[in-house]
Amino acid sequence: MTTKPRGGLTVLDHPLIRHKMTLLRDVATSSRDFKQLVSEIAALMTYEVTRDLRTESVEVVTPLETTTGHRISGKIALVPILRAGLGMVDGIVQLIPNARVGHIGLYRDHDTLQPVSYYFKVPTPTADHRFFLLDPMLATGGSAAKAASELKRAGAGDISLICLVAAPEGVAAFATAHPDIPVYAAAYDRELNAIGYILPGLGDAGDRLFGTK
Repeated sequence: MTTKPRGGLTVLDHPLIRHKMTLLRDVATSSRDFKQLVSEIAALMTYEVTRDLRTESVEVVTPLETTTGHRISGKIALVPILRAGLGMVDGIVQLIPNARVGHIGLYRDHDTLQPVSYYFKVPTPTADHRFFLLDPMLATGGSAAKAASELKRAGAGDISLICLVAAPEGVAAFATAHPDIPVYAAAYDRELNAIGYILPGLGDAGDRLFGTK
């Protein structure tokens, strides 16, 4: 089951995703288990996100006869936003082992509070790939919007954003900046607090993934 609360957001409301998101939110969940859950949720989301992937017919020889099968056509690129987006890569690669992986590094300028790109490396030629931008949290939307702009500037034309938790403020900001890019989330939360954390949220995804504070 999927729902679309607003803009280009699709919430993937599957019972297994809801179950694992509950474990992910729990403050008592260890860093090891948190990392495993992020990977598992990303994999579950991939089934719906890739529903419209193009396929091509191929001949395959079974133990009994020759038949026609189908395989994915076209090039797929996963682009995690560093660092938290890294936690989503392995789960998706398990399902799409031929996917190429790029990286976008961003930090927030202390004076302007705007995201600044410090690293950008993605598969080329960009126009030949379907890009999945990965970031666990869509909070203010600034980092995701900046990363999407960087991809477009490099020539990417087919982009989707996959996140675990989205806040209304981030969804609205991203839709304003990139109305052409679909957004997929495992949960649509209530709001941001005064310092930009999603409520009820799951805390700082990067810190919980890598055991840092």
